[in-house]
Amino acid sequence: MDYVTSRLKKVFDGSIDAILLNNSDRADSNFLYLTGFYGGVFEDTTLVATPSSVHVFTSKLEYEIAAEQSRRSKHIHVHEVESKKDIEVQLRKMLEGKVVGLNYGFIPHGYFNALKKMARAKRFVDAGQRLSEARAVKSRYEISLMRKAVKITKGAFGEIDQYFKRGISEIELAGKFEYLLREKGAEGLAFDTIVSFGKNAAMPHHAPDNTKLGENEIVLIDAGGKYSNYCADMTRTFIFKPDKQSKKYERVEEIVGVVRKAHDGALELMHEGEPASKVHELAAGIIDGFGNGRYRGRFIHSLGHSIGIDVHDGMVISPNSKTVLKKDMVFSDEPGIYVPGFGGVRIEDDVLIGEKKGALF
Repeated sequence: MDYVTSRLKKVFDGSIDAILLNNSDRADSNFLYLTGFYGGVFEDTTLVATPSSVHVFTSKLEYEIAAEQSRRSKHIHVHEVESKKDIEVQLRKMLEGKVVGLNYGFIPHGYFNALKKMARAKRFVDAGQRLSEARAVKSRYEISLMRKAVKITKGAFGEIDQYFKRGISEIELAGKFEYLLREKGAEGLAFDTIVSFGKNAAMPHHAPDNTKLGENEIVLIDAGGKYSNYCADMTRTFIFKPDKQSKKYERVEEIVGVVRKAHDGALELMHEGEPASKVHELAAGIIDGFGNGRYRGRFIHSLGHSIGIDVHDGMVISPNSKTVLKKDMVFSDEPGIYVPGFGGVRIEDDVLIGEKKGALF
């Protein structure tokens, strides 16, 4: 069974006849999942999947790159189309009278209205959830790609401190990190790199600006490379030229210790059958309970999120999550403590859910 067949088997359960995806100015992540394509833009490209095959309708502009990549599976068929009329004819031939799944979370409303006239389907249903669930449990091949993305990202983290210097800006350091990712083999960025100095590290999603680095200062970097469509997402917290006799250094070290304990405790619990909400509660309890509540309420986000083709791949480890962890899912483990006016610490790794506990990539 090749990768296309195995993915179609996970998506189709007999309740729908076909799935239709249409890319806008960017590719629907489910398009990348069902085709396995990793090169090309595929803007305004249409895909129709059936229980046994995947059909890609694209323009002359990207026909060759699609045809080349389709050779990896005999179940992918690439069609060159020259006009919207061509697509309409093909869609009607394949979908008329059928129950068709769409990704309601991606397809533009205007295209949906046009599609109803073009396809003449019996009924449209939302296939977004089934696609998300199919993508959640990773194959051996997908896991191997994610290992490569994480290895690249770890390599960049291992060398980034050579660029730490007084006066460098957050924007500059973000650029240095992205250069290291590319140098080590990343084919793209999983997301915009976050670099935060000092007080800015108290904001988990701070966008790098012209803040300059000073001595005995926190440096928080949240970044990830992408390899063959698959993402890594890691965070490391440093202190530049620490003054080990200072109160600031002492406090940062204390916070790092608490966050590390929460991170490692959660990792032990990230196994098959565990409710995601319980994993979050354990990590939050460690942080809230430290030092008679010294950092209570300073962990202000979910412990983790699923990772795959998208860096936020649809599921979360949070207090209200309904997700139950399954073997070979991949989640981030990223507890943090954020103190406004002082700074923040986050430690983040990517975790492969196991039978008895999670394993770091």
